[in-house]
Amino acid sequence: MRRLIAAATAICLALPAAAAPVSFDGSWKTQKFSLFSSNKYGFNGNSVSVSSDGSVSLAYRQLDTSFWGASSAQWSWRVDEGVPATDLRQKGGDDRNLALYFVFLPEAEAQRLQGASVRRLLTNDNARVLVYVWGGAHNRGAVLSSPYLGNRGKTIVLRGSWTGSANENVNLARDYANSFGGDAALVGVALSGDSDDTDSRIRASVSGLRVN
Repeated sequence: MRRLIAAATAICLALPAAAAPVSFDGSWKTQKFSLFSSNKYGFNGNSVSVSSDGSVSLAYRQLDTSFWGASSAQWSWRVDEGVPATDLRQKGGDDRNLALYFVFLPEAEAQRLQGASVRRLLTNDNARVLVYVWGGAHNRGAVLSSPYLGNRGKTIVLRGSWTGSANENVNLARDYANSFGGDAALVGVALSGDSDDTDSRIRASVSGLRVN
């Protein structure tokens, strides 16, 4: 039986991932960073609203093995109210309107950690994280070291600190290879708004998230 499961998993990982929606449903879990401060997320299937009032938290969902071979992602997002421009390299001063996290692990580690919490994943030495950001005082396309994840995370700026709406299409495989070298399995996605350092407000949303 073990051989059959291993063979089936290997076949799934070898096949190219089909474009598939990542639903904003009840499978998302919220990770607070403070007992007294948390964002509000309104999950509605194809979209999620984010309200942040001088607060920060993370919403996360695990992806099953059918997503592990994903090499790109697309989504739309909108910011109606946002935070001031900040230095995203500065720990404790890096507020941003929205951030989408794509969490990767080597395949063997991904198998071992299925069902693990986002905190456990983000602190795993083998995890690598691409963080696509709307916000900050940086040029579009800037690739920055994460002040929290060290060499395990890279922040990629897609939009500066302004309001409006936009569609995104990112090459996960290329960005991963450029940031960390090689490749890995996409095991989860996360979303955050961050307004606690500037004590400001965020009213925003993300919709139509797909990976392939």
